[in-house]
Amino acid sequence: MNGLLVGRSAELARLVRVLRSAAEGTAGVALVGGDAGIGKTRLTTELVSEARERGFNVMVGQCAELGDALPYLPLADALRGAEPAVREAAAAHPMLGQLLPGTESAPSTGLTQQRLFGSLLGLLADVQPVLFVIEDLHWADRSTRDLLVFLSRMVQTERVCVVGTYRTDDLHRRHPLRSVLAELKRLPTVTNVELGPLDSGDMSDYIATLGRVDAQELGLIVSRADGNPFYAEELFAAMAEGDSLPDGLASLLMSRVEVLSEAGQRVLRAAAVAGRRVEDELLREVSGLPLAEFEEAVREIVSRGLLRVDGYGYAFRHALLQEAVYTDLLPGERTRLHAAFARLLTAPAELAHHYLAGHDLAGALTASAQAGRLAERLGAPAEAHSHYDQALSLWERVPDAAERAGESRAELAFRSAVMAADSGDNHRAITQLRALPQASEVDERLAYYLWEADDPAGAMAAAQRAVETAPDEPALARALATQARTLLWSARHHEVEDLTARALETARAAGAKDAEVGALLTLATYVEHRGDVHRAHELVETASAEGTGDLAMDLRARFHHARIHYEQGLLAQAAEVADEGIKLAVETGLNWSTYGTDLRFLRFLVHYVAGEWDEAEVVAAGFGARVGTLPEAILSSFALFIEVGRDLPAVGARLSWLRPFWSDELAVYMSRGLAAEHALWHGDPAAALDHVHAAMAPLVEGDASTLRLVSVGLWALAELGTTKGADELMARARLAVDSGPTGERGHLGPEGVAWALRAEAEWHRVHGRLDVDLWRRVVTAFGFGFVYEEARARWRLSEALLAAGERGAAQVEWELARETAGKLRATPLESALAEFGRRARFGGGGQGDGGLTAREIEVLRLVAEGLTNREIAERLFIAQKTVSVHVSNILGKLEVSTRTQAAAAARERGLLS
Repeated sequence: MNGLLVGRSAELARLVRVLRSAAEGTAGVALVGGDAGIGKTRLTTELVSEARERGFNVMVGQCAELGDALPYLPLADALRGAEPAVREAAAAHPMLGQLLPGTESAPSTGLTQQRLFGSLLGLLADVQPVLFVIEDLHWADRSTRDLLVFLSRMVQTERVCVVGTYRTDDLHRRHPLRSVLAELKRLPTVTNVELGPLDSGDMSDYIATLGRVDAQELGLIVSRADGNPFYAEELFAAMAEGDSLPDGLASLLMSRVEVLSEAGQRVLRAAAVAGRRVEDELLREVSGLPLAEFEEAVREIVSRGLLRVDGYGYAFRHALLQEAVYTDLLPGERTRLHAAFARLLTAPAELAHHYLAGHDLAGALTASAQAGRLAERLGAPAEAHSHYDQALSLWERVPDAAERAGESRAELAFRSAVMAADSGDNHRAITQLRALPQASEVDERLAYYLWEADDPAGAMAAAQRAVETAPDEPALARALATQARTLLWSARHHEVEDLTARALETARAAGAKDAEVGALLTLATYVEHRGDVHRAHELVETASAEGTGDLAMDLRARFHHARIHYEQGLLAQAAEVADEGIKLAVETGLNWSTYGTDLRFLRFLVHYVAGEWDEAEVVAAGFGARVGTLPEAILSSFALFIEVGRDLPAVGARLSWLRPFWSDELAVYMSRGLAAEHALWHGDPAAALDHVHAAMAPLVEGDASTLRLVSVGLWALAELGTTKGADELMARARLAVDSGPTGERGHLGPEGVAWALRAEAEWHRVHGRLDVDLWRRVVTAFGFGFVYEEARARWRLSEALLAAGERGAAQVEWELARETAGKLRATPLESALAEFGRRARFGGGGQGDGGLTAREIEVLRLVAEGLTNREIAERLFIAQKTVSVHVSNILGKLEVSTRTQAAAAARERGLLS
């Protein structure tokens, strides 16, 4: 590779723009694709130099052609070669240290992959601005591909730039990277850069940078190189050495190898079997040459530009050269060299690769089983599954396979199934478990996965078998706990209490802490639904009291502890417990795990309900709008609470990203339920009603979640001036109150009670009855601490009081609602209250503000400064249309017709001070 970049200025400029955006606080990802030898590495090298000049920390890692054998190889490579500041910061994240050689991997405590991903996200945040380059993604292992997707979606406001390179000519139709690239290229944060062949002019300029060449030679190289810089370099080198120019790149590359001495060729062939890079001592051992002869051979190879020195070893100047040399090996030669490497290596994944290529099936089985266990501890379940399956595929061809693997075939197959589930492939896990001989452990996991796959009948049957065949007390405890969980929402829910009692007694006797906590949490949910909230609190407190050794279970316990506090209206206690859980999630790198995410959105809801909207907006800013997976979509949808309540500009874009996930029950409930409110605030009740019906469709009869949706749907019908469908909606709400999902009246909690009353009051409003007493009960019910909903209920109470002729009481409620809306900066509610106050001819409360809300005064002051609506919208982070509504309200309340008159009136009344 020479020192000049030719013909790539446009591509480099695109990458620099991504880097510049990252420096300014908008994270970005760039994918650089092109044929082998086209210049991807040269381009990224230039970007790395640019990044260092801009003060970026740089991490560069390379994938290797070992398939899924080595999980997270490029991350480990990047950490190993990182700058001192990055390595020092990485020391604070022990999960990352396990990837480095010489570090013992800790026993798994659950959710290891999520912890690793969270740790890397934490490291990147610590060392930002940072450029992370992953080369040769076409060879990436499954966990590295998952990591790339994770980073592409999660880094948004960090000063982080991620760049990946890949060969387009290697991506056959079923290549696993193809689907990943297709998914990532749809994201607006991802920039795709395709490197095509250099044109003849650029190619001539490039060749001229390599050295002196006459016109005839230049023309020959340009015509033969076909726009490929690496091919051109090889042609130039061969011509410079006086060689004839053979047809084809492989032949050209081998012509450069064949001029080496016999010792040089021997060393290069050994290096090709090692892969793209090899350590000096290992290469010397495999070559079998005396030290002096080996060193002379290496000098010859390096001087001819075939290998380059890389740390304490050597790397091929280009992967194409390594491939050409490897392909040229004779079958026996290749087998013997792989066997030689296998005798010297210790890393199980590499051993498995070399044993298999060297046709040592027994060695390959042993190493594959060991590699699977290591990958399991490192948090790479997909690779662990792959290694276990490799061992299982060799089982019948290896004598004493169980002894070599360290466990029976059934035990290894069970491990493989669990790893498949942990990597997100529940279907594969279920298929593998069903193929195994029936055993309690197998059926317990099968029941768990079937329940998650929404097959309750299959789950209950498998759980029953697990209980009946449990060989010992720990297995029985886990089987009973899982069986209770499968029955929780079934017609057999009455059995849950007895089952959990048995599970708890058995788990405590056997010391099975995970089963004990699982049973406690299932029982807590059961008794909470039946109205015994005090006992539910006691159960989750017991479950959360001490660690189980299973982080997933520990976080689950803390989430349910906080959730029960929240659902009982105990907001301060819910916040305290949620904060403890979030702290544990962050400390263990699990802030992006399922329950880590659940705890964060629960903490957001506490802020939202308690009226701490500025804090809620800060938290919501971390719920990325550019979603591509269901968990991301669900988390994103929670941000709509604050964005709709304040009418922030982000609502439209967030909803458009959430639309593909509207087939999921929770995603559609959250996002379309709030989209309905957004439509109502913007004067489109018909669209709101469509959203409500769509959100309610997947909910089971009696689900308490329908209460809020019914309230919003009835609000829409009132705006439409029709009663059609109102009774049907109200029937769904009453069913939720009276019967619940199991057919028995359940415990709703303060918020559930408030929404039930709100639905009743809205139903009466649709039918033309403004029930003062009922709306008072709604206000009181939301008074447990739900600040915003209490204000919205006061708005309706004020309307009812005014209709009943109680004007003074109506104005009191209106002023209380207006004060709260102003403090929250709840723009749509402020506007609605202002409009109602104008129609009702309410005064401004004797404050000389002309009845202006806090937000309207804020807008008025900016109008007085001479700002346009667009500039005001940008200053206040609200929609331009919302500013227009505020300005219209201001002109009406101040009884003026121009912005200039409004500013003058404001000065006269002292509103600008």
